[in-house]
Amino acid sequence: MANEVDRVLLTGDDIRRVLARISHEILEQNRGARDLVLVGLVTRGVHLARRLADNIEKFEGFAPTVGSLDPRLWRDDPDRASGQPLQPSEIPTEVTGRPVVIVDDVLYTGRTVRAAMEALLDFGRAKRIQLAVLVDRGHRELPIRPDFVGKNIPTARGERVQVRITETDGEDAVILGREG
Repeated sequence: MANEVDRVLLTGDDIRRVLARISHEILEQNRGARDLVLVGLVTRGVHLARRLADNIEKFEGFAPTVGSLDPRLWRDDPDRASGQPLQPSEIPTEVTGRPVVIVDDVLYTGRTVRAAMEALLDFGRAKRIQLAVLVDRGHRELPIRPDFVGKNIPTARGERVQVRITETDGEDAVILGREG
């Protein structure tokens, strides 16, 4: 939960509305969702991808395929990887020739997304790869730009953006706080 120096930037209702908007934008950019594959990055990106798929199903009458990807083995900075055990990557369909949307909670340096794109190539050659993020906090180290953004939140390097998702954290919120 947020402490007195943390600031709630998005509430659960805000996140719900943002994900509905992103779902519409994905449909608009891809002219529907017949061949669409949503690939969530472990952990919170997977839950966000499932929520986007649920929204798309409500809007279109069918859900796109949802997969999960743990890109940590492809990172160029393995010393920064979390101490969490690697999760299996599961993409339950062929991606070759299909549009793929990588879904993550926070875009920061771009290194996780670069690793995810490299990992995705092991599953085939997508027609196009797009990126959807709940929060873009800036500070890119690589030329990565999201196609779909929930909220741009410019931050200082000493700040942290914490995305809390009901499925893993018991609540939905985006919280800005200090590192450490």
